Amino acid sequence: MAVPKPLRALAIVSAFSLFYLLFQAFKTPPTIHGPGDLEHELPNEPTLQEYGEPPPPLWRAEGYAADNPNSPRINATLLALVRNEELDGMLVSMRDLERTWNSKFNYPWTFFNDVPFSEDFKRLTQMETKAKCNYELIPKEHWAVPSWINSDLFDESAKMLEEQEVQYGPMVSYHQMCRWNSGMFYKHPALQGVRYYWRVEPKVHFFCDIDYDIFRWMSDHNKTYGFTINLYDAPQTIPTLWPETEKFMAAHPEYLHENSAREWVVDSKRRPEHNIKAHGYSTCHFWSNFEIADMEFWRSKAYEDYFEHLDRAGGFFYERWGDAPVHSIALGLFEDKSKIHWFRDVGYQHIPYFNCPRSPKCKGCVTGRFTDGERFLFKEDCRPNWFKYVGMD
Repeated sequence: MAVPKPLRALAIVSAFSLFYLLFQAFKTPPTIHGPGDLEHELPNEPTLQEYGEPPPPLWRAEGYAADNPNSPRINATLLALVRNEELDGMLVSMRDLERTWNSKFNYPWTFFNDVPFSEDFKRLTQMETKAKCNYELIPKEHWAVPSWINSDLFDESAKMLEEQEVQYGPMVSYHQMCRWNSGMFYKHPALQGVRYYWRVEPKVHFFCDIDYDIFRWMSDHNKTYGFTINLYDAPQTIPTLWPETEKFMAAHPEYLHENSAREWVVDSKRRPEHNIKAHGYSTCHFWSNFEIADMEFWRSKAYEDYFEHLDRAGGFFYERWGDAPVHSIALGLFEDKSKIHWFRDVGYQHIPYFNCPRSPKCKGCVTGRFTDGERFLFKEDCRPNWFKYVGMD
């Protein structure tokens, strides 16, 4: 049956409008440089200064035996989203973290997967720790592509991302992972009685002995979020994330904290081209493959409303919004910046970046090293902005 001319015309106009919006989102603005575009180490690198431990109170490893039901452990877990085929990399991460910290405190591990874990995965991971290991299946409704996502538009957007050489742009599973890490993981039934988590990914390294209960420290010092590495994001992956955030904030000005880190979020001086391409967002973010956080922040009305707004906007699939910028923008706007902590004493590596403090408790990394990769990677360090606007606490 022939389609009436008015409907054909409407379809053509709609398609043209759609592609025009995509073009506007992904087009490249003129090149503008700032002081953050220099390819060299950070002057006065703070990790070269000797550092011991954060301020007390510090809970030491007494009474933390894995089988002690009355231990000082609080409601917290080590958390990993991992596939069966990433077992070897996960074992590397577990060995390092157990050696440097968790063998003293025996917090449980909670592993998540969108398919059931294999018996080998369960057996070999449990062998790495005396602590309890939990193996959880992600509910289909938490992982599936939402019904409001247009598959044709996703395919077209994925092609554009691929043309711009955006890593993982065409991979549906990567988009699903980013969405899950942004706003779904803390809704899992297995975490309903848990407040704090330490996110651990496969193939990461930990270099320094930590002799205090980090979760207890977070609780005692009223901290919401802890990070080690602070980077710039690729602006071509998030062109409408900040515009959508501005829409949300216009509707909810009450969510902006009076002591927020908004200046860090919107800085345009250090790498102005990033700010321009991201339409007002500096692209600075906490590299969330390492994060220690209080899930009460994600469960708050402000964050839940924000995630719902972003989820409906579609950018987790039509662009490549990651959980790192989403978490970071929310923290930078909704939270008291004094509740965000740089764990400078935690030696950490996720290729190609390091956090390596000067401490006799650290071994296996080069003190003060930010990256062992190509020199252009030094440009990606956004710590100077965090230190400028917030400090080194």
